[in-house]
Amino acid sequence: MPKTATSVPKTLRGQITLIILVALVTVIVCGRALENLAKRDFTAPNLERAVEQVKTLAMLLSQTSPADRPAIVAGARRAGLDVSLAPASMVSQFKGSSELQSVAETFADLLFPPDGEPPLGGWRAQLEGRRVIAEPVDEQNIVVSFGFPDTIITSSFLSQSTYYFMAVIVLIVFFFIFAIRTVTEPIKRISEAATLSDISSGSQIFEERGSVEIVSLARALNGMRNRIHLMVEGRTQMLRGISHDVRTPLTRLRLRIERMGDGSTRDALLADIDHMDRLLTESLNYLRDDYATEEVERVDVASILQTVCSDFSDVGFNMTYRGPNKMIANCRPLSMMRAVTNLCDNASKFSNSAFVELQQTATGISISVADDGPGVSEELREKVLEPFFKGDPSRSGQTGFGLGLSIVADIVRSHHGSISLSSNRPHGLIARISVPDARQG
Repeated sequence: MPKTATSVPKTLRGQITLIILVALVTVIVCGRALENLAKRDFTAPNLERAVEQVKTLAMLLSQTSPADRPAIVAGARRAGLDVSLAPASMVSQFKGSSELQSVAETFADLLFPPDGEPPLGGWRAQLEGRRVIAEPVDEQNIVVSFGFPDTIITSSFLSQSTYYFMAVIVLIVFFFIFAIRTVTEPIKRISEAATLSDISSGSQIFEERGSVEIVSLARALNGMRNRIHLMVEGRTQMLRGISHDVRTPLTRLRLRIERMGDGSTRDALLADIDHMDRLLTESLNYLRDDYATEEVERVDVASILQTVCSDFSDVGFNMTYRGPNKMIANCRPLSMMRAVTNLCDNASKFSNSAFVELQQTATGISISVADDGPGVSEELREKVLEPFFKGDPSRSGQTGFGLGLSIVADIVRSHHGSISLSSNRPHGLIARISVPDARQG
């Protein structure tokens, strides 16, 4: 079945052009509708002209004797003006617009104020519920006209400047809606997907939907992500292959050295081989990114931490647990256990005692591992999270190759969390992991 053609432009340029055209058509249609409404609702002269007529009549009456004034007023009535001669005290009976009308009318007067001086009682004076225009004749008399309807739709409201104002308002509203639906929402979607993405997965996470530019951006990001994934995967496979190829001659070398007689040279060579073998093992562990592909599960994090503490206590290290007996959260259990184990192992190498503390936060969980060792200087706390970095002499030697904290940092990032290092009091290091609940990501 063939697809039906759509008239909606696919590019942002075309959509913006369409928005402008729709706004112009809307302004024209609404303006015509208001003009027709004004013509239908009243046939009286507009406000300014009505005031001028009343002022002219009042001026004429002021120059006429009181005896001749009724005849002039009668002639004005025959000419179509709804006017009458009234005492000046009637002005005190004038009222403003109703509370509901006054808001709209005040807004209209501010935007499109009538020309000229206002009549007695102002532009919106009312008497007995009817719009009234009054002008003084002398100190005792005024001319009152009821010929103007009680409506805010006037010729001023339908002036040329009104069309400009309507066009600006309509364009702003349309562009606001357009920006939210067509630009802001897709970019927000892409930003959230980029934040929550896992580079170890080759699947496409950026939704290719929207305008041509947004689709092109999402497609480019998906392609870049796939290329990075292939590059990382290729690097990992290459290093694994190199490690395997190096380990084979190391094994042969170990066998040959073990056949040698006893001596300091033989022991030194075996120690170097052990050192190289441990380096290869830790490198392979670092390259093993199964923590990124492990499924998120709802588990008892407190139980995991208690198990880790018990394992270290069983081998003679003073490791204690602080926190609730049970705390259910969403995480990758094996990866989380590996991260905490690495932190505890790091603490056991450089301190006499340590504790693991579990706390619940507003967004997830916080796990702290604190020891009483020498600690890490503040300027090196970011560096020690990098692979193979050992900048502190107190944490060098035969204690590792600088990969433990790097693995922890990678695991925490796979949980969309953060890790921070701070000083313990009076001395030592606190490694704090903050992980949001996986249901929120």
